Amino acid sequence: MAIALLVIGSHYYWQQRQIKPDAILVLGGAEEREHFAAEFAQHKPDLPIWVSSGSNQDYAEWVFAEAGISGDRLNLDYRAVDTVTNFTTLAKDFKTSGFDSVYVITSDYHMRRAWVIGNIVLGSQGIQCRPIPIESDRTPEPLRKVIRDGARSLLWVTTGHSGTTFGYLLRGEQHESRLPE
Repeated sequence: MAIALLVIGSHYYWQQRQIKPDAILVLGGAEEREHFAAEFAQHKPDLPIWVSSGSNQDYAEWVFAEAGISGDRLNLDYRAVDTVTNFTTLAKDFKTSGFDSVYVITSDYHMRRAWVIGNIVLGSQGIQCRPIPIESDRTPEPLRKVIRDGARSLLWVTTGHSGTTFGYLLRGEQHESRLPE
């Protein structure tokens, strides 16, 4: 219930601000997301593009080059291991870059979970998420995954760890998805 109220409240707050996005974030996991993002980026020529754990570097660069997107706009980041870390690994970079808002591109069946995670993680850094879902024939992911990853996102906001990092902590190592200090 608390997660739902947090998400609804943050959504209302951000809708009222109507901030123009500063970047495009593409969540890896399906090649069609990068193809769609390359076409979308043609209409947003001033925005940098961040692809989080997408296709291999050569293929991703080729997709965007074929769409006429300059390589200097493209940021490929391979630190994420799941949807939560798609956001936690980039939160510090986005905050340091001064982003107030980002377009989030992912498949429609995945958007509900990505939207909740993005609003919690990036929202905690003062960054708005604008969803751009890609149509598919798949059914939305189960609500239990949304709740689980919403809880992991809240854990990251409060502790700096998403749950994925606990294995690193037990070994005394630090992981890239730490909360910015």
